[in-house]
Parts: sequence; C-alpha cells; structure tokens
Amino acid sequence: MAEPQAAAAPRPVTTNAAAKAATKTTPKTTAQTTAKAPPKTTPKTALKTTLKTGPRAGARSASRSAQARAELTGAASLALRPVLEGSRRPARVLAVFPLGAYLETRGPNEPRVVSLVTGEGTRLPNAIVLAEPLPPLAVGDEAAVGDGVVEAGRAVVRIRRWWDPTPALGLTEIPRLERAAVRLAELSTASGRATGLDEGGFPAQLAAACANDSLLGALTAAEQLMGLGPGLTPSGDDMLAGLLTALRHLGTAAGVERAVWLADWLAATVVFDAPTRTTPISATLLHCAAKGQCCAEAAAVLRGIVGLQALDAAVQRLLRLGHTSGADLTWGIRAGLSAVLALAHRDAGRVEEIAQAAVKGGLGE
Repeated sequence: MAEPQAAAAPRPVTTNAAAKAATKTTPKTTAQTTAKAPPKTTPKTALKTTLKTGPRAGARSASRSAQARAELTGAASLALRPVLEGSRRPARVLAVFPLGAYLETRGPNEPRVVSLVTGEGTRLPNAIVLAEPLPPLAVGDEAAVGDGVVEAGRAVVRIRRWWDPTPALGLTEIPRLERAAVRLAELSTASGRATGLDEGGFPAQLAAACANDSLLGALTAAEQLMGLGPGLTPSGDDMLAGLLTALRHLGTAAGVERAVWLADWLAATVVFDAPTRTTPISATLLHCAAKGQCCAEAAAVLRGIVGLQALDAAVQRLLRLGHTSGADLTWGIRAGLSAVLALAHRDAGRVEEIAQAAVKGGLGE
C-alpha cells in the first residue's frame, strides 16, 4: 500500500509592484550596505595575517637590521686624534685592499686620509687597527669620521684605545750609528730589493745635499722627488718619508742638532707642497713623516739602529713591505743616517778647529 504524499505548499503570490520594490536599489544604498558588511575572514587569510605579523616577521626585521650595521672596535694612531675627536665630517672610500681600506675625509686639514686595517695589515701612522675584518666596501662608498666614530658602508668603528706612531729611541752614540750604517747597507744589498726610482737621480742629489749641509740643495731635490713615481704612494714620497724620520729621530738620539734643523726645514716644505704635488694618501703619510711619525716596520728599523731591538729582522720585514715601498723607505733611512753621521763629523771637526784655535791663541799670548 503506497504511503500518502504530502500536499505541496502553496506558492506566495507576488504582484508586479511588490517585485519592483523588492529589486529596486540605488548606488547609495549599495555602498552603505557594502560599508557596513563585516570583512569576510577565512582560515587561509587568517594564516597569512599571522605569518605577516608573527614571530617570523620580527626575526626577518631583526636580521635586516643586523645586516645594516656591523659594530667594530679599533685602536687608533695618535696622529688621527684631531680628526677622530673633532666634529663629524663626511668622507668617502678612496681605496680598498684585502686587509682594509683608505677613507678620505672632506676638509682642508691633515690627516685627510684614514687607514682601516686588520691586525695583519701594515700599521701606517694614520691607521686604525681593527679587531675584526671589515664588511665588504667599494670605492666611492659614503663614509663619515668624527665624534670618536668612523662609519663606512655597514661598518661602525668605535675607538677604544690609542697607539703612538712616533718611535722613542732615547740617546745613542756615533760609533753605534756607524756600525749600524754598515750593516744596513749590507742587508739592503743582499736582499736584492730595488727602489722604485733610479738612486742616481734626484735621490742622490737629496742625499748629497743633506750630507753636505746644503739647505737649498736639499729643498730643491725634495721638491723634485715629491709625487715622483707610480702608485698610491709614489717612490719619491716614500724616500722622503724615510729620510725625514731618520734625520729627526737619529739626529735627536745622537745629539746632532744640525740634522734636526735640516729635518724641520724639509718638513715645512713637504707639508706646504704635498697636497698639490702628490696623491691624497701619500700627502697624509708625508704630513705624518714631517712630524716624525712612521709605520711600525720603519719604527722597528730605527730602534734596531740604536740597539733597542734586532736590526737584521727589522730590516728584512721593512724590505718586504709593498712592491717597492719597503725598499724606498729603507733607502730614505739610510740616506738620513748617512747625513746624521756626516753632520756629526763636521760638527766634531769644527769643535776641534775651535779648540785648536783657542789653544794657539792662548800659546800666542
């Protein structure tokens, strides 16, 4: 027996006017309805929102901040103190090499070039020695120096301590300098390391003028040597730097005042002419040499000459410096040492002549 089927529900009757009223809307009412409707959220969109604002996004932001800045510390040369403790001034990356970089500050005062090096690099008199390697830099990158901080690229270097680029030699005697001059010549010859310039040209003129106490000749030859040769530090400048430091420090140690007097005159000429006659890096190094400041390798040779450390090892380290810079600096130190000895003997001869004249005058009376 078939089950009875339920009666179909009657359909509502809608008039044409009511249908029109129900379907009629205006742009205004549509906009209001859309604005009032709550946003539709699904599990998928909720997950996306969580990923954008959750812990991972914070970690990515922190990672980007860490990549933006690399905090380093360094030990700075006292030659840089006026620049580093002065007001902040803009700079740029001048040169980049495996163990560091050179920064050139924008301003008229020296030292204009700052050297950033790791512990294995050459400790120039204008260097900041870093505890850690520098992040990658490119020539032309913006930098800043001052207020105790150096900024270059992502690196922020804070100065923690200072070191002195001026070697302290104490007092010495002429016989010791004479023995050192002989040994220095032997080591230079045996090394086979040649200078970047012909030693028989302007270098020979400079050495002869200093040994003969010819101020005009020394100044003329120094002007000709400045900026002479290729590279960031031309050979002529390295020769001058070695000569200036040797004249000043060895002359002071041996009590040869004429050598120090000559160093003062040469220094004044170099400081005046270097900014327009050579590269920015070399001009800064000559400015340092005029004050008696030098790289660590040259300072070691000067200490070896007066007997404060082993001379042979110090000379060999200096000769290995750069392509020809070590040989050029060594030549300058030898020329300065020879001039100190020549001036010392000349002074001794004058003293002896004065003493003999005094004796003869007394006998005559």
